[in-house]
Amino acid sequence: MLVLSSRLGQSEPIPAPADDEGMIMADPTATTTLDKPGDEPELKRVMGPKLLLLFIVGDILGTGIYAVTGDVAKEVGGAVWLPFLVAFVVATMTACSYLELVTKYPQAAGAALYVHKAFGVHFVTFLVCFTVMCSGITSAATAARAFAVNLELFVNVVRGWGGLDDVAISDGLTTLLAVMFMLLILLVNLRGVAESVYANIVLTCVELSGLVLVILVGVYAMAGGRADFSRVVMFDSPAEKGVFLGITAGTSLAFFAMVGFEDSVNMAEETKDPVKVFPKIMLTGLGITGLIYILVSISAVALVAPGELGAAPLVKVVEAGVPNAPISDIVPLISMFAVANSALINMLMASRLLYGMSRQRVLPPILGRVLPGRRTPWVAIVFTTGLSIGLVAFVGQISQLGGTTALLLLAVFTMVNVAVLVLRRDKVEHQHFTAPTFLPVLAALCTLYLVGPWTGRNPQQYQIAGVLLAIGVGLWLLTWIINRAIYARKTYLKDPTELE
Repeated sequence: MLVLSSRLGQSEPIPAPADDEGMIMADPTATTTLDKPGDEPELKRVMGPKLLLLFIVGDILGTGIYAVTGDVAKEVGGAVWLPFLVAFVVATMTACSYLELVTKYPQAAGAALYVHKAFGVHFVTFLVCFTVMCSGITSAATAARAFAVNLELFVNVVRGWGGLDDVAISDGLTTLLAVMFMLLILLVNLRGVAESVYANIVLTCVELSGLVLVILVGVYAMAGGRADFSRVVMFDSPAEKGVFLGITAGTSLAFFAMVGFEDSVNMAEETKDPVKVFPKIMLTGLGITGLIYILVSISAVALVAPGELGAAPLVKVVEAGVPNAPISDIVPLISMFAVANSALINMLMASRLLYGMSRQRVLPPILGRVLPGRRTPWVAIVFTTGLSIGLVAFVGQISQLGGTTALLLLAVFTMVNVAVLVLRRDKVEHQHFTAPTFLPVLAALCTLYLVGPWTGRNPQQYQIAGVLLAIGVGLWLLTWIINRAIYARKTYLKDPTELE
């Protein structure tokens, strides 16, 4: 759910761009000495197939599988792998829409640009952009809760090494730790730290090691006769749901683990021969992560009863597979690394998007204020952090936060799947990937279906999404009034092509 290019990896700050040059995805930390966007040089194409593959895999891996496996199991029982498989299929079909668009328009772009090219309605473009921003906030809040749970587990591991009793884990303590974690992210974000592609590789290896460990533990336990693979085919959903609704409800949660592939389109300008490279690399990355998720989910229910997976499922899986072995002690630490990076990147994305929309004069100008010393958008950072802390404190449950993230992005994906069909009338001179027509049609129907209440999605997720979007519309209306009453000007994206 990132919309930042790897230019965030550059550390030298610059002054914020002038009002008339603000871009909806503007990055106040990017390095340049030029004053006009039209004079900026193209980004350096440094990403080959291997680096792009690691970037895509790293983007998809993270909080989802580490946090929501237990919640998915509550919806389907032992067949927890099935929602992940369905989510993988829907994500792959949607990825084909993104592939057609990114190879057709090979710039550092995103959903908001594609929707604007297709429909040309400024307010709709704003809503799509704000929805993507909100998905970053809900994703970071999910990561914060998951980080807090794993931190508590790791603290007890350390206390156990010293012969001390475990600290009781309570919801209040988890909330407090999650809030403190978000405040730490706030400080890092204010300082202007931006993750580079190469740092992403290191953290990807850490995340991947935890998932490979779970798979190996499953194989080891199976060889020792401790795995019960009969649970893998046992379907058990809540009484009010049948098989179909149980699977769709589980898929609506599992989809949170598959998002991230769409972020790679923002690396188009830095990829060597993107038209040729992107299709096979994105589909390969999706295939790798899909396979890992299915193997991890099978190992999880084979070693731990679905109802006992809880908020830190992979920790319990390793503990059950190799009981009393030191190896299980490091899983909470690995999980913390996996979700912490996700939270930082998503909060960076959210604050920069808010800053960019402010510079476009579709949100209050105060959100575009920049910290004099660090040149970071401090008001946008504080505002987005405040929203995430509110979610952590008043929502709390990982399943609802993760489900809301999936809900928001599924709505965006529906728009993109429709946009790719509309943009078929826009011909370009170069060759590009073209998805079979039935794929974006089927993907649009699937993503739209997963957005609806008929999936058994918890109503609280619609409430959370509604409140967040209402805040955005309220800020837009406030800006519209200010623009009309004080400055006598229209409220619109001044130059949507600058989204590229």
